Amino acid sequence: MSETASGIVKGTRTGRVERATSESSVLVELDLDGSGVTEISTGVPFYDHMLTALGKHSLMDLKVQATGDVHIDSHHTVEDVSICIGEALKQALGTKAGISRFGDAMVPLDEALAQCVVDVSGRPYFVHVGEPVGQATHLIGGNFAGSLTAHALESIAHHAGICVHMRVLAGRDPHHIVEAQFKALARALRGAVAADARVTGIPSTKGAL
Repeated sequence: MSETASGIVKGTRTGRVERATSESSVLVELDLDGSGVTEISTGVPFYDHMLTALGKHSLMDLKVQATGDVHIDSHHTVEDVSICIGEALKQALGTKAGISRFGDAMVPLDEALAQCVVDVSGRPYFVHVGEPVGQATHLIGGNFAGSLTAHALESIAHHAGICVHMRVLAGRDPHHIVEAQFKALARALRGAVAADARVTGIPSTKGAL
């Protein structure tokens, strides 16, 4: 393990969360100082694709193993996985000493464009605007309703204790609209959790996040 100039020790910012209910069984492991290696299996193929993008573009290593009642609906599994990702993020962030705290990313995917701004504030909040009419009811990949995008992102934000503002600025293809959002979140998180050599201690005037 090596220490950055900000005092963050690589290899220590990890999270592991297990969650079992009558609707799903979930294991999430992540490393904020990884290289974007992912191992994702949720039973919801399109969500697997989105989480692979989240890990790849945030540069965090992400392992997700989940089984659930997807024969009824994918909602329960997507929600529970998102809760666990948020809780694992919160674990991995620890005291948040030495991080940049804020992240901002604008990501295109062909005709789609999404912007995400993140504050690792300790105060969960989620704002989601701009999706076109009909996006929420569109079924992507056979079992991922468009409405699950906002629900998944909000669950991650709330359980991680972070503030996320997501804006869809353009888009026509439902797949592209969702993927641009997950990639924007990934890039914003990448910047927000990165070590900043000029930060001493907690990046807050209150002394705590």
